Amino acid sequence: MNTTRLVVIGNGMAGVACVEQILKHNAAFDITIFGDETHVNYNRILLSSVLAGEKDFDDIVLNDIDWYRKHGIRARLGVRVEAIDRTAKTVRGSDGSLTPYDKLIIATGSSAFVPPIEGRNKAGVFVFRTLDDTRQLIEFAGPGIKAAVIGGGLLGLEAARGLQVRGCDVSVVHLAGHLMERQLDPTGGSYLEAYMRNLGVAVLTNKATKAMLGNGHVQGLHFADGSAIDANLVVVAAGIRPNAQLAKEAGLAVNRGIVVSDHMETSDPDVYAVGECTEHRGEVFGLVAPLLEQGKVLAAAITGNKGPGFNGGSTVARLKIMGADVFSAGDLDETKPHTEVVKFEDPALGIYKKLLLRHNRLVGVILVGDASDDHRYVEWLRSATDLTAQRRHLLTPPPSPDGGFDVAQMPDSETVCGCTGVSKGEIIQAVHTHGIQTMAQLKDRTRASTGCGSCGTLCQKLLKAVAPEFEEDKVKVLCDCVPFTQDKLRDIIRSQKLKSVQAVLDIYGNSIGCEICKPAISYLVDVVWCGDHKEDRSARYINDRVHANIQNDGTFSVVPRMRGGVTTPAELRRIADAAEKYNVRMVKVTGSQRIDLLGVKKEDLPRIWADLDMPSGQAYAKGLRMVKTCVGNTFCRFGTQNSIDTGIEIERRLENLYTPHKTKLGVVGCPRNCAEATVKDIGLIGQDGNWQVVVGGAAGKGVRKADLLITVETTEEAIQATELFFQYYRENANYLERTYDFVERLGIDKVRRDTVYATAEVRQGLLDRLARSKTRSSDAWLERNDPRPTQFVQIQPLDNWS
Repeated sequence: MNTTRLVVIGNGMAGVACVEQILKHNAAFDITIFGDETHVNYNRILLSSVLAGEKDFDDIVLNDIDWYRKHGIRARLGVRVEAIDRTAKTVRGSDGSLTPYDKLIIATGSSAFVPPIEGRNKAGVFVFRTLDDTRQLIEFAGPGIKAAVIGGGLLGLEAARGLQVRGCDVSVVHLAGHLMERQLDPTGGSYLEAYMRNLGVAVLTNKATKAMLGNGHVQGLHFADGSAIDANLVVVAAGIRPNAQLAKEAGLAVNRGIVVSDHMETSDPDVYAVGECTEHRGEVFGLVAPLLEQGKVLAAAITGNKGPGFNGGSTVARLKIMGADVFSAGDLDETKPHTEVVKFEDPALGIYKKLLLRHNRLVGVILVGDASDDHRYVEWLRSATDLTAQRRHLLTPPPSPDGGFDVAQMPDSETVCGCTGVSKGEIIQAVHTHGIQTMAQLKDRTRASTGCGSCGTLCQKLLKAVAPEFEEDKVKVLCDCVPFTQDKLRDIIRSQKLKSVQAVLDIYGNSIGCEICKPAISYLVDVVWCGDHKEDRSARYINDRVHANIQNDGTFSVVPRMRGGVTTPAELRRIADAAEKYNVRMVKVTGSQRIDLLGVKKEDLPRIWADLDMPSGQAYAKGLRMVKTCVGNTFCRFGTQNSIDTGIEIERRLENLYTPHKTKLGVVGCPRNCAEATVKDIGLIGQDGNWQVVVGGAAGKGVRKADLLITVETTEEAIQATELFFQYYRENANYLERTYDFVERLGIDKVRRDTVYATAEVRQGLLDRLARSKTRSSDAWLERNDPRPTQFVQIQPLDNWS
């Protein structure tokens, strides 16, 4: 079999997706792919999630380097093709190489369009198209930065949200009268604008940017109407332009983009083009779904299996901002003859729906605030269904007695995931071939629902219909009072600057709350704002309200802090005196190397704390309990590290901070492990010349040996690794989730990647937020000086206290 030399110029989503389709045809191709960027193929539409910190680069890789090797593809990464010689049938790379081809695919994509604004070359002005652009923005963004995004389209709004999550004060500047004017009407744009403002993003419409101000570095924007705003970071997201110059210089037909036929052929029969660089029937494309369709058509044509041609694809747009349900598709021109408009809007809920019909067939749709039925409308658009019989239920369909009706009516060829171009038929085939039973398996095998995630519900329905033992992913909301996941609540609290439990309940709950949600919200508000919030003592558990452990008879247990299990004779005398003075029923040495005074009356708590004059050991709290230590090399002949001083220092740095659940640490001076560090939430194990830091251990009903986080050489490095994991757990674990469940849920590889192996900026961010929280923390027992009414009033014991 003769092998065809295929060269692909462009390592982006469209070019590589086309190669994936070519490989499915099992044709004999020797493939070389050139890419300007030094990175492997990644999902460009998820760059906004990387900017927002919701994903990192590893999460958006579509094809790692092993994929290229597996298929024998030469990946010329970081090499730009500078010329095409169609006579010699070679391409010249920026490294001086000449690569011959029999067939050539041009997939050069597009570039960000930067309008000719005065001062656009100043430092601090960025575009947002590539991973390198994203990394530059992440490096520059942060609290105190005033950012302006020029462009209120899809990309501009996603960039604005990402910068806002990074702590920037963000303004969106838009030339048109409303946001996303190509996809939304003025009403839909106003609903979206209200949503963005609620997130904390300022929106300026009808603003033409005349100049970027500043001497060397941008300091603001000046508008044509004479107004101006301050900005020391500017992102230009004003549209894209096809990268067609290379094709033009090679003598191919080019207008706005490279002119292609229905089968993606250029004016040269041996040269094809795909993606954002193309122009088909006078149209250029910037959305991913039609570009993936182009790839399928091209792959069939170039392998000799030419089938139906490309017909322009669907004009479907979704906004990828957490919590923003915005969907638009089809022809939105309601001035055309015979157009009917069906609308629904609820300003209180932020929901706006608009359907455009001609001759009882759907031609366009806008959904803002609720896009749960988007797949139904896409099917009506695709099939041009006569909707006469459905007119009563266009916007509010009745519940179907057939739970699988939605997916049953879809043809196998219909695309389910527009971001990655996966069809219903491909999902069904994957389920049967690979025994897929869960959404996680489906994502891993097909990449469906790994983009914007809007097709997740449809994928779940399809799995439920096809998989014989479908295991439905449970989305666990906090409780019925506040029907949101904890991750979503974190995002809401941060983006909308909610700093009290009651504010969250008033806006997103039932205004009352319960014993399940109020402590959880109290914790989330605390950790999001690093302690800079309005504390609501009534939202805490009884133990947290009085800073002592309630016992079965209604009395309390008082545990002073003994850092590292170390005390002094003076402290012991005070403990003994207090025990006698307040008729403590029992004095007990705990397993945490502390002394517990049991049987203290509630009204005596402030006085016994004052007499002890020692800090709270927080034995009652969802927070740092203690750091257990052995004597280490200070006394022990086997000790290799100073475990006592190290444990005391860690306890000083982390005490008085809340965590999702109780957190216990251990530090041992040698591998003999006398302080059981390997079954603690965080453990440090001293070795000759280094420390091992381990996380996620347990010694309760189930015993779990902690996973190794990292091995470091110095004590300070070990303490810093501890702090990184401690803050990462605080910020990312679900409330009441122990570290061992948290580590198992995420996997130790991800934990390492997000903490000790993270970039210097990410690591410093975790440490800075921990430091801010620590600065605002205080010893809870100091509340004795200003007790709240009835806080320490003793309730009479009940016969059956629970």
